Amino acid sequence: MTQGPAPSLPRHLAIIMDGNGRWAQQRRRPRLIGHRAGARAVNRTIDFCLERGIASLTLFAFSSENWGRPAEEVEGLMKLFLNALDREVDELHRRGVRVRFIGERERFSAGIVSRMQLAEQRTAGNTAMTLSIAASYGGRLDIVHATRELAREVAAGRLRPEDIDEAMIGQRVALSDLPPPDLFIRTGGDIRISNFLLWQLAYTELWFTDILWPDFTAGVLQQALDDYARRERRFGLTSAQIAAAAAETRSP
Repeated sequence: MTQGPAPSLPRHLAIIMDGNGRWAQQRRRPRLIGHRAGARAVNRTIDFCLERGIASLTLFAFSSENWGRPAEEVEGLMKLFLNALDREVDELHRRGVRVRFIGERERFSAGIVSRMQLAEQRTAGNTAMTLSIAASYGGRLDIVHATRELAREVAAGRLRPEDIDEAMIGQRVALSDLPPPDLFIRTGGDIRISNFLLWQLAYTELWFTDILWPDFTAGVLQQALDDYARRERRFGLTSAQIAAAAAETRSP
């Protein structure tokens, strides 16, 4: 794990896009209008990351708990999701974006699952940026799935329980092929991570804003990056240790 002052840009940015419903309610519009406005904020964020060279962007689109929302809202969200997959994948592919989905995709309709698979297959070779969309995702369940895989290895006699370590779990949670998120952003004013990437966010820098997701602009994202660039990432060490390691790295 790289230690020392944060680089000017995160390699991996993770975002909880909160506030669509409240944005619509403030305007006395249906909540679905807020979700549509939120989709435009997604496009702005992707544009920004591509322009700045941020290699990985992970967006929390729909949590495993969101299935409990009113049926009308869930149905509307599914239609928006389906339309976005049909509409956006060609452009993302043209711009070199690799698209992937994490979460319990079996809970979605066959039509949505099919489009997820097609999007992943079509963009699999792209390298400009990895866009990971967490849909029907929960961080606790992510860890449960990883431990179940290890339990099966133990039951089959291929692994001893005492050999299980953090690295083994880390290799089995979602996004294991990417660096952990360097910066986490949550819009909408709530100061919590809401079961998002619980394993992966262990040493991530956190940034919260009251701005609702549909109002999230390149300027606000730049504020978050500016704050990130001023932080010292210590990964459990002291500032003195970090300074000494940096000096040793600079010495010939």
